[in-house]
Amino acid sequence: MGILLLILGLVLGYGITAIDTQSNGIFKQERIGRFGKPFFIYKLRTIHVRTQKISIWGQLLRKTKLDELPQLMNIVKGEMTFVGPRPDITGYADQLEGTVRIILQLKPGITGLASLKYRNEEQLLAQQKCPQDYNDAVIWPDKVRINNWYALNRNFFMDVLIVFYTIFPFPFDVDAFVKKNDK
Repeated sequence: MGILLLILGLVLGYGITAIDTQSNGIFKQERIGRFGKPFFIYKLRTIHVRTQKISIWGQLLRKTKLDELPQLMNIVKGEMTFVGPRPDITGYADQLEGTVRIILQLKPGITGLASLKYRNEEQLLAQQKCPQDYNDAVIWPDKVRINNWYALNRNFFMDVLIVFYTIFPFPFDVDAFVKKNDK
């Protein structure tokens, strides 16, 4: 029964998205996966095709992270998992060097510790004078630090905790968690 409700919700969300954005409703983008292998990630489209602006429905999807639901297809295909480092576009994860390349040994996830810390990344970047520079100098290196720590310390309990805080967005201090659990 739960699976049927999930499928019905996906179909309904897809239908509303297709009408709202006047598109096929699905956005796909190449990302870097396990072992640095490129793959296509799927999301519900949030930007209207004609206006190139985020629709009200799209804003709701992004705020609730429901635009990420089509990534269940990536999980079924074996390209992703529920918890792990988020897959990045070309030019980031595929450029990792040294010991932090351990991050590429993991399947990327729909959510992860860095995702929890940067849950409001879009808003944070919108406040910056030069969002790309801020991402490259501050956010990206911090995500690498967090994802590297996760790769070295991950366990079932931690994954359950990450899923819990993803579904129920209570405040969660990722840096304090990492410091407390550092081996």
